[in-house]
Amino acid sequence: MSGGLLVAGTTSDAGKSVVTAGICRWLVRRGVKVAPFKAQNMSLNSFVTRQGAEIGRAQAMQAQAARVEPTALMNPVLLKPGSDRSSQVVLMGKPVGEMSARGYHGGRQETLLGTVTGCLEELRSAYDAVICEGAGSPAEINLRRTDIVNMGIARAAQFPVLVVGDIDRGGVFASFFGTTALLGPEDQALVAGYLVNKFRGDVSLLEPGLDMLYGLTGRRTYGVLPYAHGLGIDEEDGLRVSLRGAVRESVVAPPHGEDVLRVAVCAVPLMSNFTDVDALAAEPGVVVRFVDRAEELADADLVIVPGTRGTVKALAWLRERGLADALVRRAAEGRPVLGICGGFQVLGERIEDEVESRAGVVDGLGLLPVRVRFDRDKTLARPVGTALGEPVEGYEIHHGVADVRGGEPFLDGCRVGAVWGTHWHGSLESDAFRRRFLVEVARAAGRRFVPAPDTSFGVLREEQLDRLGDLVEEHADTDALWRLIEKGAPAGLPFVPPGAPALPGADAGAGAGAGGSASRGAVPDPAPQSPEGLEIAGSAEARPAQGLEIAGSAEARPAQGLEIAGSAEARPAQGLEIARSADAKPQGLGEAAVVHVDQEAK
Repeated sequence: MSGGLLVAGTTSDAGKSVVTAGICRWLVRRGVKVAPFKAQNMSLNSFVTRQGAEIGRAQAMQAQAARVEPTALMNPVLLKPGSDRSSQVVLMGKPVGEMSARGYHGGRQETLLGTVTGCLEELRSAYDAVICEGAGSPAEINLRRTDIVNMGIARAAQFPVLVVGDIDRGGVFASFFGTTALLGPEDQALVAGYLVNKFRGDVSLLEPGLDMLYGLTGRRTYGVLPYAHGLGIDEEDGLRVSLRGAVRESVVAPPHGEDVLRVAVCAVPLMSNFTDVDALAAEPGVVVRFVDRAEELADADLVIVPGTRGTVKALAWLRERGLADALVRRAAEGRPVLGICGGFQVLGERIEDEVESRAGVVDGLGLLPVRVRFDRDKTLARPVGTALGEPVEGYEIHHGVADVRGGEPFLDGCRVGAVWGTHWHGSLESDAFRRRFLVEVARAAGRRFVPAPDTSFGVLREEQLDRLGDLVEEHADTDALWRLIEKGAPAGLPFVPPGAPALPGADAGAGAGAGGSASRGAVPDPAPQSPEGLEIAGSAEARPAQGLEIAGSAEARPAQGLEIAGSAEARPAQGLEIARSADAKPQGLGEAAVVHVDQEAK
């Protein structure tokens, strides 16, 4: 068995995804064979592996940081919200139906523990180290009993936990202390220490607080990562971390031609895979912004209607806000519009949906000669082809089946005048195709824009991942981090009262706190088991039930129930226990320079 580490966070968006990626890149550059892992993810930004499995895009990015091919093992459970009360469950890369919260936190979520620990065991047998990412906060006390992504997986694998806090938000010391103090003794025994993220200024000013935190918790801080501008790495669904914004900060080259090109992206509800536009923003002279008002389309040279998990809902939103009329006017004037996936479906003549919205037949915008029928089976594919005379590849994630009835062929869709539509995500990452497409857009828009001949999105992404690795190597105590990964949490970490509060109906005097003091209200949680009871029906026709609450998210609220419909190809390993071993030592790990927290942030 290999070593491992769980990167948890004091909050959602504390930086878990990028820290995990940075640790993966730091390790692989030193010859360690490393893999990322996230037991359960909630995101509308997803990716398709070469085996046709759908996983979170953040895990695909972390796999790239580790220089390995992403697989479903790295993200066995993916939740894709379809509304405030329902979510599609993707298990081992395949959708198995819609979910409500009935039963999810009442025990059925726990039955997935065998599946996720089985995936983790398989990764540990193949890699020197596995770096796990948590979700939300490990101190969500309302969800702890059924947790399979934070302390639940740490306890099952006996992995040490590194808690990341975003100091840019303020309150980082209280967050570190409170996170630790709300965990039961067995969980606290695995919380090895902390990592400060997004610090601005002189680290020496932070040192007294770090010393006091150590005095309060008995846990050290493993590094202080400085605030780094221009890091555009895929996290979950945060628009501000998309590469499109980061490139505007980091690329200083002027436009290659005389004009800039302005791209407006309609911020439709349940927007998915908005990372499609990152490659456009990588081009010098291309300005990308997200819009939600019709008047914001007036000066745009290209308008993109992106993917969405709610095509009919997005169509209604476009009409309510006057954006639909603005798109129709643009098309009539010969001004460029691009629809991707759900956005492509919106531009068609008609949508027949008895699956996603159950709205029946709905008229589209009629800009493309396409009719879409939603199929219960999801298309998951990695297509390759040629468009505009250039090679292109992408990935498909959609229930809608397009019947193209005219126009010029364009990837799997079509083009009519200056309106293009395709189901292919990621096509704009193909450099030659992207440049040719921008030439077409500039011509139709009447702009003297010329794409730079040497922009490589792949090279840019690699540079971003290397920067993450540099941050870890230069601003964290990498020797100490490796000891955690190899040997686990230090022995004898002190208990920080009060500990986890007693749950309703629990015996408050049973094992409360360190030393058994019931007054502390700290009832040690039993390690999550894998009880029987997860029932997965053989049909994906389950209607979204009411009251969805997503586990593993800081926004989750306690609710009742989970019902999953569909066919699961996963092989749940019930009750699997993972014992870690420090015997498997990776080869090729060189001496890492010790960078203490008193190093000045660059």
